[in-house]
Amino acid sequence: MKSYVDKGTCIGCESCVNECPEIFFMDDEGLAEAKDVELTGVLLEKASEVEEVCPVEAISIK
Repeated sequence: MKSYVDKGTCIGCESCVNECPEIFFMDDEGLAEAKDVELTGVLLEKASEVEEVCPVEAISIK
């Protein structure tokens, strides 16, 4: 599984980066982006928490 950010929905609030910098970072446009990492164990748990924290529901896990 991997995390994805819908850049059309992202508002650049950085809540995902603050919660989980192992997976998320801000791009040059000030929008969140997910690193290309396989989510297992603790990382999957963290990504799921971030998915819930995003105020605009721009984070998905597939």
